[in-house]
Amino acid sequence: MDKISVKSIAKINFGLRILSKREDGFHNLQTLFLPIKGLYDNISFEKSEKLNFNSNISLLNDDSNLIIKAVQLLGNKLGQKLNVKIDLLKQIPIGAGLGGGSSNAASTLLALNKLFNLNLSNNELIIFALKLGSDVPFFINPIHSIATSRGEVLNAIDLNLNKYILLVNPGIHISTKEAFSNIKNITSFKTDYKGILLNGSIDFAKAKNVIFNDFEDYVFCKFPEIAAIKETLIKNGAIFAQMSGTGSTVYGIFDNFETGNSAAELFPKNYFCYLDN
Repeated sequence: MDKISVKSIAKINFGLRILSKREDGFHNLQTLFLPIKGLYDNISFEKSEKLNFNSNISLLNDDSNLIIKAVQLLGNKLGQKLNVKIDLLKQIPIGAGLGGGSSNAASTLLALNKLFNLNLSNNELIIFALKLGSDVPFFINPIHSIATSRGEVLNAIDLNLNKYILLVNPGIHISTKEAFSNIKNITSFKTDYKGILLNGSIDFAKAKNVIFNDFEDYVFCKFPEIAAIKETLIKNGAIFAQMSGTGSTVYGIFDNFETGNSAAELFPKNYFCYLDN
């Protein structure tokens, strides 16, 4: 095999609690990762004489992006050159709380493992993934999962939402580092996900009262425009709405396509809107 193409999918956080500051500088957290498989970046990898990276987003065309870091990390640890030509077609908004960069990093590890016949297990790839970012391990096997510790301790759950999820992003870039540094009230309160999960579905009436994203207070205060998105979604038929990750994407969950689509049409044309089912 000399070439491989992959779909690098998005995710949302259904709740996000920051439980404690760790000695290593990271935070212990709890969240439920929900994959958004219909929204993805396309990445192609082809064996080459040297490492080469191209993207439709000029901001990513440097050595600081997680795809390049993933290639270099894997090569350095294995003691071999992984020369590959990489083309990224970016469709997931950047800095949006949808895990696009983390997904790209995990997809790179998975693709190189196949392309160069490295025969690394998923557990070994997860170890590499965590060195690249707290969300990266989830994307090694992106299925509905409750995550704890930094986000790498994953417990898969049987879940069939059977709902429509509208993602709305106003184009505001939120710095993850800045968001974490502005968490004021760290709580040891854990979300009782089992209390809202019933027969493979979510009780959204209960979820409204117990599912929180600890970053909303800071982000909504600094960017009222993002808070207004959540309010609009709730007022226009969303049975649940919340900011994903550290923002700036807000998602609304709808019972049917028509209501979700009507809500999407309320937002400015320059907003990114995506309706997934």
